[in-house]
Amino acid sequence: MRTVTALALLATAVLAPDPALAAPPGKSPVAVGYGGAVATVDADATRIALDVLRDGGNAVDAAVAAAAALGVTEPFSAGVGGGGFLVYYDARHRTVHTLDGRETAPAATTETAFVNPATGKPYAFDEARVSGLSVGVPGTPQTWETALERWGTTDLDDALLPAARLADRGFVVDQTFADQVAANRAVFAQFDSTSSLYLRGGQPPAVGSVFRNPDLARTYRLLARDGADALYRGALAGDIARAVQHPPLATSPATPWPYPVRPGTLRRSDLDAYAVHQPAPTHVTYRGLDVYGMATPSSGGSTTGEALNILAGSDLAHLPGTLALHRYLEASALAFADRNRYVGDRTARPLLDELLNPDFAAERACRIDPARALPKPVAPGVPDGTYGGCAAAPVGEPNIQDLGTTNLTVADRWGNVVEYTLTIEATGGSGIVVPGRGFLLNNELTDFNFAPTQGGAPDPNLPGPGRRPRSSMAPTIVLSHGRPLLATGSPGGSTIITTVLQVLVNRLDLGMGLPEAIDAPRATQRNTASVQAEPGFPTAGLAALGHVFTANPEIGAATGVEFLRDGRVQAVAERSRRGGGAAAVVRPWPA
Repeated sequence: MRTVTALALLATAVLAPDPALAAPPGKSPVAVGYGGAVATVDADATRIALDVLRDGGNAVDAAVAAAAALGVTEPFSAGVGGGGFLVYYDARHRTVHTLDGRETAPAATTETAFVNPATGKPYAFDEARVSGLSVGVPGTPQTWETALERWGTTDLDDALLPAARLADRGFVVDQTFADQVAANRAVFAQFDSTSSLYLRGGQPPAVGSVFRNPDLARTYRLLARDGADALYRGALAGDIARAVQHPPLATSPATPWPYPVRPGTLRRSDLDAYAVHQPAPTHVTYRGLDVYGMATPSSGGSTTGEALNILAGSDLAHLPGTLALHRYLEASALAFADRNRYVGDRTARPLLDELLNPDFAAERACRIDPARALPKPVAPGVPDGTYGGCAAAPVGEPNIQDLGTTNLTVADRWGNVVEYTLTIEATGGSGIVVPGRGFLLNNELTDFNFAPTQGGAPDPNLPGPGRRPRSSMAPTIVLSHGRPLLATGSPGGSTIITTVLQVLVNRLDLGMGLPEAIDAPRATQRNTASVQAEPGFPTAGLAALGHVFTANPEIGAATGVEFLRDGRVQAVAERSRRGGGAAAVVRPWPA
């Protein structure tokens, strides 16, 4: 009762007005100049990263500072209660490195974790999501600390303090933030700690009001002082384990919820055992460029890379637009078929390498009919090292994921680049705010398949002790002759892969600059019967080829940077998706 009362009293200060914050920082979707560049979805996060670069910090320092700021202003997509994947280009050594900060299932997790023992059937998604069952061990704090220790010039203390000040001072609520709270009203109402923070008086914060989160500011200062160990072995570990095992349920929720809120099995020992992994990146060559991405448990690098390999045999630049997009959609479907069949946390590296083998891609590409869309879902291929035909394995199942993710891109004056995608899975995660700590816990374990999907074949993405659920996050860096040309990434669940792929095809094949490549209307084909397409995507000619379309008002929210030939760097964010992003450079051109 004391905790609930304290949280209720704290909530009275969350939306206090502040004349100094009467208007949010301005946003520009494109910036060109020198000295470093930043692109995020949020103006405050971009400003904080830019300040780090101006003060002499490098891309890693700025990326961690920006990510922490997004934990304040984009808390339904990112934060210390989640995880992510970071791809880093080291300019001094001309090498690419990755960090796997994906959330991990507790040791007590079984293959049937998401099967209702009373019915023998999988839980509904929302039943599994809004529970302790869905919460994996967060990877974000250790990712930040590891990145700074390996490649940064500062420590976690300095990197987190700007975000702590932002959480204390507050930021101006925009329409996207308010809409995300409103969409989660029923979920957030189930937990005292969450409703007292985000639903003051039972209502979402008003657009234009100032939102403060002093609990999160204190959490950041604790991490700054004690390091990531504060979350994995210190007081935060106990608070997280208690919140998962005993969700802080509201006695009389303002909005009913149709399911029981089940406890999870995460324990302090699971937090103590967590480790960030540092796998080798995925790599393919496309149009003479080197494309690097994230290996498993992400499927982003392998699926994007396989689709590029499939497209490599087509001269997209000289095809009519409809036929080029037809091949993009078909390559996406084929690569997704292989993703669903073969890719998961424990996919052996030799198998992953076969999925990225150009000869396997050629075998897959031969299935594309240039005049007609293949029936969906298409069958997966057989990456067995023996190629040359068009034989197909049994049909697999399409897989769709949720959208609670964000992305940032940073380049510094030395040419180092960070592409970083971070998430808490669904928008709003599990819905559980850790009492007194100010951050939401992820529902990342719902990225596992709840039940086998591959018939008699092994399913690569079932839950299990210590396993990491398959992800679609696809932070990508493209090099030309060993130096960075561009980097890009996006949120959007399984649409991340097609968003990144389409941005690359737009930029590298279809003659668009990076701003146009990101801004262009999108379509996503994930081996499903219909293609989801944004307004403005040219569907007519593709429909005549047999593609079936359904409307999706918004797909992804990409960021990117490109190194221009004259030494300038261009930062690019969305013009309108997710309310528009914020791009900036250290020294704008023209001055």
